[in-house]
Amino acid sequence: MKLTNPLLLLVIGVAVGVLGWLAALLTTRYSLNTPVLPVTGLITMGVIVALTLVLGVRVLRWRNGRKKTMLNPILAAWTLVLAQACAYTGAVLLGWHMGIFVDQLRLWNLRSDQSLTWQALIMAAGGLAMIVVGLVVERFCRIPPEDGDAGTAPGLQEKRKPKTEGEYAYRGD
Repeated sequence: MKLTNPLLLLVIGVAVGVLGWLAALLTTRYSLNTPVLPVTGLITMGVIVALTLVLGVRVLRWRNGRKKTMLNPILAAWTLVLAQACAYTGAVLLGWHMGIFVDQLRLWNLRSDQSLTWQALIMAAGGLAMIVVGLVVERFCRIPPEDGDAGTAPGLQEKRKPKTEGEYAYRGD
């Protein structure tokens, strides 16, 4: 699997931010409720971040040789997928709520209650935390190459070398 590209996360965040800004603009124009997640959503985000970190630390301990028992490869793959999903979800949440925050800033002086603005900012911070944890745990799941072997990593099968001139080498790319 390829590592998550932070530039792609930025593009997703900006695109969703524009959508969030437009949604906030339209809901304000038509006197509808602004589409912001409630602050209680931070509890769910916190659980996801904590679970991702716990599983990531478990993979990191095995990778660094501090854990003697064999790690379940399916659990390691799920941890990687969870970390990537956490990063992408965080980019969406950060972008959406920053778009709403930008829209609410123009109304800052006109409103007596700025709780919606602070709520959008708090949820954007939660999205940023999800991105950071997702990218860090994704790095935890990388298996470094073994000493002396530049092209292979632990747990991967070595490429088969041809025995004779007429036999083709297996290319596992």
